[in-house]
Amino acid sequence: MASHYPFSKVTPELEALAALCTESGNISPELYREHNVYLGLRDLNGKGVLTGLTEISEIVSKKLVDGKEIPCDGELYYRGINVRDIIKGFMRDDRFGFEETTYLLLFGNLPDKQQLDDFIKMIGNFRRLPSSFVRDIVLKSPSEDIMNTLARCVLFLYAYDDYPNDLSVPNVLRQSLELIALFPMLLVYSYNAKRYYIDGDGLIIHRPKKNLSTAENILYMLRDDRKYTQLEARVLDVALVLHAEHGGGNNSTFTTHVVTSSGTDTYSAITAALCSLKGPKHGGANLKVMGMFEELKREVKDWNNDDEITAYLQKLLDKEAFDRSGLIYGMGHAVYSISDPRAQIFKQYVEKLAAEKQMEREFALYSSVERLAAELIAKKRRIYKGVSANIDFYSGFCYSMLGLPLELYTPLFAAARMSGWSAHRIEELINANKIIRPAYLNVHPRTDYIPLSERDNSKK
Repeated sequence: MASHYPFSKVTPELEALAALCTESGNISPELYREHNVYLGLRDLNGKGVLTGLTEISEIVSKKLVDGKEIPCDGELYYRGINVRDIIKGFMRDDRFGFEETTYLLLFGNLPDKQQLDDFIKMIGNFRRLPSSFVRDIVLKSPSEDIMNTLARCVLFLYAYDDYPNDLSVPNVLRQSLELIALFPMLLVYSYNAKRYYIDGDGLIIHRPKKNLSTAENILYMLRDDRKYTQLEARVLDVALVLHAEHGGGNNSTFTTHVVTSSGTDTYSAITAALCSLKGPKHGGANLKVMGMFEELKREVKDWNNDDEITAYLQKLLDKEAFDRSGLIYGMGHAVYSISDPRAQIFKQYVEKLAAEKQMEREFALYSSVERLAAELIAKKRRIYKGVSANIDFYSGFCYSMLGLPLELYTPLFAAARMSGWSAHRIEELINANKIIRPAYLNVHPRTDYIPLSERDNSKK
């Protein structure tokens, strides 16, 4: 597609200037160690540097034994409640759980039946975009990247809000609930615009239904025939619950805290979080898993042969396959070691969906790769704390079985995480009232100013 921006091409002059940026901006790794600077805000043992307090969620990956921290099976708690129990609870009652989980994250306790019914009704009533918003904002400027479209849409909602800068908790809560309710519509409509204007396909816009859950509405609006099975909707609902929150230290949630601390509006804070999540090191990981498996399926002739699978995985680690990064995507996590509870929980529902879709053979391949990759990585990298599949390992496979387009994998993550971001934004506004302002140490030597007539950089 032709560019609408006249200066989008990198010229030789810009290449030369970029080389100057690289040369002048290159800081020696030794200086980071010398000044005890923890890159990525993680210490030498990989533990996150403590930057704040939260009551919203807890990630457990180690336990204290005889005064020593020992890696353990991972656990995830929302407001002190194990996420396993949350999912067991609503699945046992044959209910959808994302709305209940959102209530818990925002308000700190589980709702009773009347509170949940009222909350679900409120979310349903908020599923209404401003007049002409879809035509004037979503459809007018489609993008190849849906996350960019979504960021723009959220920023534009500022202009439709009569009280956009009101930072009182009731008003921020109102804005948060509207964004949680509207975001599934925005992601589906943004994809529809891209599919029509860029891909050349048809344009069909379905309105959401107030009485459907978030998961059901996503499938209802996205599919041309608006049809889905109950299992499909249930599995997507579980995915939304597991992605809704993951501590205050992940990149996008920390971004929410940082930007919120400046006193800016809700739309700017959430847009910043969206821009963070777009990064492939954060929200785009399951796309890498899908790409890796597509190549694996081509390269490995016998999916039941452990030796063939192991040989391909070894090529990945040796930077001889897929993107030559040396990574087996979907394996390992910055916090969890022995197991990612989200992956463990999600796997059982993905298996049920694979049975409904008659894709048991593919599911068996994923299970084999999970088992063999863990052994291979631990051996090659000499990792003794353990390495396991993370939730990205299975989420992409799940979304592919649901027929969801690749372009929506990260936006779906954002739709779920909107609940966690909102809870953290409100927590920051209530408690901190102080701008987050960490320190950076300057390591450039001081030098004298040279008059323009005396400069000659050609000799450098």
